[in-house]
Amino acid sequence: MHLDDICSPGDIRGLDQEGLEELAAELRQRIIGTVARNGGHLASNLGVVELTIALHRAFDFTRDKLIWDVGHQCYAHKLLTGRQADFSSLRQFGGLAGFPRREESAYDAFDTGHASTAISAAVGYARARQLQGGDYHVVAVVGDGALTGGMCYEALNDAGSNKLRMIVVLNDNGMSISRNVGAVSGYLTRLRAGKGWFDAKRVVSGWLKRIPVVGMGLYRLFHRVKNSIRNIFVQDRLFDTLGFHYLGPVDGSDIQGLERLFRRAKQQDEPVLIHVVTRKGSGYTQAEDHPSRLHGTPPFNVETGEPLAPSAVSMSQAAGDELLRLARQDQRVAAVTAAMTAGTGLKGFARELPDRLYDVGIAEEHAVTMAAGLAAGGARPFVAIYDTFMQRAYDQTLHDVCLQRLPVCFLMDRAGLSEDGETHHGLYGIAFMRQLPGMTVLCASSRAELRAMMRYAMEQSGPVAIRYAKEDESGRKDEKITPYTPVWQSMRDGGDAAILACGGILWEAIRAAELLDQQGIRCAVYNASCVCPLDEKTLSSIKSPLITLEEGVLAGGFGSAVSQYCAAYGRPGPALMLGIEGLCMTQGDRALQLKAHQLDAASIADRVRKWKENR
Repeated sequence: MHLDDICSPGDIRGLDQEGLEELAAELRQRIIGTVARNGGHLASNLGVVELTIALHRAFDFTRDKLIWDVGHQCYAHKLLTGRQADFSSLRQFGGLAGFPRREESAYDAFDTGHASTAISAAVGYARARQLQGGDYHVVAVVGDGALTGGMCYEALNDAGSNKLRMIVVLNDNGMSISRNVGAVSGYLTRLRAGKGWFDAKRVVSGWLKRIPVVGMGLYRLFHRVKNSIRNIFVQDRLFDTLGFHYLGPVDGSDIQGLERLFRRAKQQDEPVLIHVVTRKGSGYTQAEDHPSRLHGTPPFNVETGEPLAPSAVSMSQAAGDELLRLARQDQRVAAVTAAMTAGTGLKGFARELPDRLYDVGIAEEHAVTMAAGLAAGGARPFVAIYDTFMQRAYDQTLHDVCLQRLPVCFLMDRAGLSEDGETHHGLYGIAFMRQLPGMTVLCASSRAELRAMMRYAMEQSGPVAIRYAKEDESGRKDEKITPYTPVWQSMRDGGDAAILACGGILWEAIRAAELLDQQGIRCAVYNASCVCPLDEKTLSSIKSPLITLEEGVLAGGFGSAVSQYCAAYGRPGPALMLGIEGLCMTQGDRALQLKAHQLDAASIADRVRKWKENR
């Protein structure tokens, strides 16, 4: 049976070993080919192909519930659940999402995109089943990297202490994006080293059965005490202590072995944790050898694994390079990140100053409060976390940093629209950070400005958040850095309107003003780089009608701040407030997303022209 012949997971349940191996190979080929064209998450998906097949053979997810933690490893799941005809549109504008999405398929039980949430969602499903008298199974697939996040333990403790009937599949590949860090990683390594338990159990069981007269009695006794004996080999204490029946470790490439273990877990009337050992990038040499680089990748050459196009000009790398320069000059400087050393441009920092880089795992809350402790102790911490993930540490930012007025600098990478869609958009950073007392919020429009802002942050006595996009859209070389001041810079003159733009979308504003020039409409453009506090001196000096522009949500955002200022001082509010309205569900190429939200240069010019005509 070929992949294109599979209409539902039920079609794979009759396959023999040879058929299963052929299916796994075809799934890998389809995933590699599609990600090579579209970009996406590769190594993580290749590692769970057999696991995914086994899950769909052992469970009926038309009624049972499957929840993927993070969800970036769900490509094989999508292919097996009737979406293969649309799979070529993966992560494209208007196409299949790169993560589970309930509106996309009944097989997607829960929308995920951030780590460490699946077990909590599964606990909720298990309780909903109790309330409604259902009898379906609830399965959460969680990577070992997610176990660095505290929510996992809150959920495991809740489920175990209340003996909720559910199954957690621990997909252990020794990595999240980069190599995992911390005590949990070491603990799982010791469990993986204890796989001799399975061989020992098989040998001892067979030997006992052959003893005349007393053999079967000893065999039954052995099975009554086997959990204690197992710990000699496996040394598991954590999951048993949390109230879970632990099964594993088991080979994640053995489909039939996995299936047998899943069926055994279904018979348990208690929470079960199945420890599955997989290999990230399995089946594709380039991904096996470079799992971090091919975790999330742009389109690439299948033969070499190298990107098809030159790397974009990276704001992340500029931040990492500047932080290393600051750290060389000042012993107090430290870098903090949450399992994103490579993604936030800190690999060079880690190589040169490993003792001053703290990667705490997928634990943003801990990262922020730990940074607050560093600052209280006299250090100058820079916390590098994506804008979308900073949402997870809102309380710590308020309670532990702002209320104590500590000099923590937040490097909020990936601000703005993300190709990965709604779970990864960095659209809320301005709205939630500018509410915090004493927080300075800056939006960098270029690498040079970002570097200058970091130097400025070093001089401040309180918290500073610097938001910046993944790529430098300015088209400029990394020019000479001039000292930063929180004064809005006039980029061009014009008397018909003044466009106030913050961050990377500034360059769309400038291009829009150039288009309007051709229509006889003269618009000034200001780089409103400091959005909190506002540059009230410059704002009060502008006499033209105001137009605010931001690559973020309008509610509570930059335009809202300008509107509040105008109301407070009795001047006309913005004539237009341009930004993201409502829930943003788009994904794919940023240019297409900007156009869809009427935030590209042509759309901005058109909206300004229509406003001008209707005045």
